Amino acid sequence: MKISELDFHFPEDLVATERAAPGESRVMLIDSASATAAPVEISRTELLEIFRPGDLWVVNETRVLKRRIFTKQGLEILFIQPLSPELNEWEVMCPSSRWKQGTQQTVGSVEFELTERGRPQKLRSSVALLDSFFEEFGELPLPPYIQKARGERHTRFEDETEYQSIWAGQNANGQGSLAAPTASFHFDESFVRDLKMRGVEIAKVTLHVGLGTFLPVTVENLEDHIMHPEVVEISKLAREKVAKTKASGGRVIAVGTTVARTLEAMALGHFNEKADGSLAGSTTLLIRPGFEWKIVDVLLTNFHQPKSTLFALVSAFASIEKVHAAYAWAIEKRFRLFSYGDLSVWL
Repeated sequence: MKISELDFHFPEDLVATERAAPGESRVMLIDSASATAAPVEISRTELLEIFRPGDLWVVNETRVLKRRIFTKQGLEILFIQPLSPELNEWEVMCPSSRWKQGTQQTVGSVEFELTERGRPQKLRSSVALLDSFFEEFGELPLPPYIQKARGERHTRFEDETEYQSIWAGQNANGQGSLAAPTASFHFDESFVRDLKMRGVEIAKVTLHVGLGTFLPVTVENLEDHIMHPEVVEISKLAREKVAKTKASGGRVIAVGTTVARTLEAMALGHFNEKADGSLAGSTTLLIRPGFEWKIVDVLLTNFHQPKSTLFALVSAFASIEKVHAAYAWAIEKRFRLFSYGDLSVWL
């Protein structure tokens, strides 16, 4: 597939720069199985009525880490993961063309040396970087297009809570995400209570969002794109709930593309079983048109950027023609786009 097939145009003023208040985001509904059904806008009440007893909502309970750092010299660095603790080496993303060979960047009393260029890059810090360093100097890594649309480089105070979902758990062993599972942004505890009253169950999985999800595609053919591994954990209880739902004829609803990838990677045997019956490991699964879905029956997700692996995933769930038509309709109706934007529901 040519990456150009995943391209579309949108007005820049539709890029959402803040999260809608609970219950105020708009919802686009699409019947993926119908060749003729057009997209429609539905209310929050109508959204709730889609779900029925026996259905299972699966959510991603990862938490976004403060891993975006601004140096004294004005360089923005995204710290992805530690590579060699004894050498204080990290994998990072930064505008390395602005980092002159042999010079250092500083944050507080910590100095950084760029040790390898490329994409991503590697650096070495003068001291070990503890969680306290990131808490003091770090910001949540909001997508660059939000920074651009705001005309602001730094996060706002409200992003501290708005860029986390209601299911965000505590970070285990310092692990977490570099981007949020944004489909979760549309729901609050009140909506979840209403779901449960309808007989819908909730299961929680973890995919720590990293380069695999948000790294832009730069190759001409999507098949040549390299997906970076992302860490996944699935509890025994979540596995049992998914199996029970599929066996009883209920529907598995993936709340977000990260959940969809987690469940389909589980079906493909990407993870190792632990002694307690849980699964753990990592996945590089790239879901694109032609993919055979085994678990996910309904997909709830935000609108995604053109030429992205996430747009490809949605196109695999419906069809690329239907997705393009639905996005064109949503843009005409002025739905808010991307991470802080509105919701789409694909049946």
